[in-house]
Amino acid sequence: MKESLSTIAERVGVSVTTVSRVLSGNAEKYRISKTTEARIRAEAERCNYVPSLVAQSLRKRQTKTIGLLTPSLANPYFAEMSSVIVSEVHRRGYTTLVIDTMEDERNFSDGFSLMLSRQVEGILAVPCGQDSRKVEQINHDLVPVMLIDRYYEESALPYVSTNNYKGGYDAARLLIKSGHKRIACIQGVRTSAPNNERVRGYRDALEEAGLGGEAIVAGNEFSIQNGYLEAKLLLSRKDRPTAVFALSNNITLGVLKALKEAHLHIPEDISLVSFDNYAYMDYMEPPITRVSQPVEDMALLATKILFDRIDGVSTGVSQLRLSPTIIQGESVGRL
Repeated sequence: MKESLSTIAERVGVSVTTVSRVLSGNAEKYRISKTTEARIRAEAERCNYVPSLVAQSLRKRQTKTIGLLTPSLANPYFAEMSSVIVSEVHRRGYTTLVIDTMEDERNFSDGFSLMLSRQVEGILAVPCGQDSRKVEQINHDLVPVMLIDRYYEESALPYVSTNNYKGGYDAARLLIKSGHKRIACIQGVRTSAPNNERVRGYRDALEEAGLGGEAIVAGNEFSIQNGYLEAKLLLSRKDRPTAVFALSNNITLGVLKALKEAHLHIPEDISLVSFDNYAYMDYMEPPITRVSQPVEDMALLATKILFDRIDGVSTGVSQLRLSPTIIQGESVGRL
């Protein structure tokens, strides 16, 4: 039988309230005799009673738990981000409840409900979909919510993200300066604000160069399969692109698979630029040129702002976009 305050109270012959007061260290405050206190503590020790941390936290309105909603732990980008957050939350003496929403809006909504049922003190979330109403209500009425990486374009919800427009613009400009005119862009989730900003930057760079009519945007997922299938279609065109801009690391892997099957060499036959930076890209043949996001800085900053809000500290900032950088590999050839 699971030990509880009531079972201890029954065996000692006192009230549940008395047991609770003794085990919470309030025996002297409520003038409980030393003899009764000793009997209660002895019985609790004898039956290895462990107080309920959940019950204690509910009484104190504190669970020392933070929620984290991420769209895909299988994606190295989000796995790295989650790892930094979990480590930083642990350093602050808290536990992280992590939910993988699998890029599904219903899972995202249900995840919030589950976290609230667990009495988390704050939530870090990478949004899915475009409806911000539930998240805004939770942030306003229940617990602080901090968005990371993605955000709602028409919402005042706080977030930390990359300047994705700049990343898309700079990548396209790099290819244009190398002489490329037929530059295909393989995108990810179309409801994702960062994805749309990358595409907008890409399109603006082409427009400025007088190549707006040459823009090719395809795809709908941040997945290897999406990169592979869209690259296969692009390579079958009569006017095959001379360069591909892949909007995530997973899309890039799919593109590489398609290029290998087509026996095309980088950068001799086609150039490639990727969004996201991972060490393995330096060990590919050739090393991949990519747009690097400040993942660790985003994760640490978002976590800090969330804890400041939990502690009632006003940071004076609510929506931040950090600058990406181009890491030059050898996957861009000149025409």
